[in-house]
Amino acid sequence: MNSNVHIVIMAGGVGSRFWPYSRNSRPKQFIDVMGVGKTLLQMTYERFLSVANKDNIIVVTNHQYADLVKEQIPDMSDNQILCEPSRRNTAPCIAYAAYKIHQKNPNAVMVVTPADHVVFQNDKFAKITQVAIDAADRSDKIVTIGIKPTRPETGYGYIQYLESEGDVKKVKTFTEKPQLELAKTFLESGDFVWNAGIFVWSTQAITDAFAEYLPDIADTFEEGNNLYYTGQEQDYINRVYPACQNISIDYGILEKSPNVYVIQGDFDWSDLGSWDSLHEIREKDEDQNVIDAESLIFNSRNNIVKSESNRLIVLDDLDGYLVGDFDDVLIVCKKNNESKFREYVARVKAEKGEKYL
Repeated sequence: MNSNVHIVIMAGGVGSRFWPYSRNSRPKQFIDVMGVGKTLLQMTYERFLSVANKDNIIVVTNHQYADLVKEQIPDMSDNQILCEPSRRNTAPCIAYAAYKIHQKNPNAVMVVTPADHVVFQNDKFAKITQVAIDAADRSDKIVTIGIKPTRPETGYGYIQYLESEGDVKKVKTFTEKPQLELAKTFLESGDFVWNAGIFVWSTQAITDAFAEYLPDIADTFEEGNNLYYTGQEQDYINRVYPACQNISIDYGILEKSPNVYVIQGDFDWSDLGSWDSLHEIREKDEDQNVIDAESLIFNSRNNIVKSESNRLIVLDDLDGYLVGDFDDVLIVCKKNNESKFREYVARVKAEKGEKYL
């Protein structure tokens, strides 16, 4: 196994689109969303054990979740858990990991992945990831993995690529969450893939890109080079991190760099961005209901029923609903309007405070 390969798992999000199952104290990456006895973080970690040495797997998370990471992945040392003092989007998160890894190993290759996505066919995933690693190793290529779209999905970003021989294709455009008609056009054109948010690059290439396109962030983390892997690292990060620009890696670098390439993955994938996407991939009954509760179902289809209590839930004449019974919150709503969940969370925060979040 190549000792230069490092995995960076981003696990700092709050998962508001999965409220009230996902809470501020335990977001969706720390929950057994799939009902398989493992959390999304644990599934992500195990997925990469065939790709990199376990000592080279890093989790970047908010400081309040450090103990959850240790609890769920007890093999990890403190140096493998990078704690963000505040949420500043993916560019600072990735920069922190990149500069720390590069300080120790200038020949390192990074694979960056969200903690809360689901991948099926792990063998195929490992092969595609290795192709991306080989393409990025000791080069200036910034590689992303794309997924062939199966429907005109408006909740995903799209990558358009230039046709060429081989698996590694130059990226032409990025489009974030298009309207339905545009998504249909992308699907019909055949030269767009979904942006899976999985990136591969050498630490030299990405730190060079930060220096060119996000120089303030580059300066911040380069100044910490002598402090990484020391007792002073966390104090430094706590001091400088909140002042970093709040920007995604997509907007900050990928949409600007001429060195971005995409490899199409042929494995099944979901970003689990909504209750609707969970319904799509979970096992269903004959009426397309996903049931994780003591229940009686009458004349109802396409629903998700999820309960953490011992109550019997009875459904009659519902189609396309989420019925969620969680500790101190009961929710009954259409499951397919992902933007509504952000509205629910905002209203709860404004009118009821943090108690229910």
